Amino acid sequence: MEESRQDMKIDSGVYPLYDRVRQDHAVSVYIGEQNKSMKALHYTEHSFAHVGIVTRRTYTILTTLGADAHETDLALCAGWLHDIGNIVNRVDHSQSGAMMAFQILNRLGFPPEDIAPIICAIGNHDEGNGVPVSRISAALILADKSDVRRSRVQEADERKFDIHDRVNFSVTESSLKISPAHDSIDLSLAIDTRYGEIGEYFEIFMDRMLLCRKAAEFLGLAFHLIINGQTLM
Repeated sequence: MEESRQDMKIDSGVYPLYDRVRQDHAVSVYIGEQNKSMKALHYTEHSFAHVGIVTRRTYTILTTLGADAHETDLALCAGWLHDIGNIVNRVDHSQSGAMMAFQILNRLGFPPEDIAPIICAIGNHDEGNGVPVSRISAALILADKSDVRRSRVQEADERKFDIHDRVNFSVTESSLKISPAHDSIDLSLAIDTRYGEIGEYFEIFMDRMLLCRKAAEFLGLAFHLIINGQTLM
């Protein structure tokens, strides 16, 4: 099993802003088309499976920590839209995605008070220049950077795997869980070292894990990375 059993199901009809974004035709087109670009560039999957997992994990984090329905609704919108900037270019995709999201949300009639926290979270979700500046942005960072799994690999030929493919393909199970005391959040991975070594994971994901630590701290949590039963952070 690749996705955490702890990821909560989002109740239908409870989050009206998210429902409008998720059902918007243009948004669906942008999500699908940006992943075509990612596949052409030999990146891992960034399509509906990824945004779905990120959205559900964002929801799980915030609801577990007691967020109200409106803050959660805004966070769900950010999760669903967070990678649309890849359709412009992978470089600075968080910033271009935030500007695209502004145009979409403005067209849908969202008030500025709702647009602002959504585009702030999108613009700050990437490890290249992102910073956890709000609860929504912190939850989105943790949800996004924890999505490491075998099915994200889009290259069918194992002989052509690069280091990102090997590391993602090596992950046979992934979970992101907040402790019962609500004082820590654990990213637990099971890695098949026949395909990727633990050292390779750190080689390509260290910046992401450090950003996760900052995001967890913003939420008042300690961040732990656990690989094959060993706590490494």
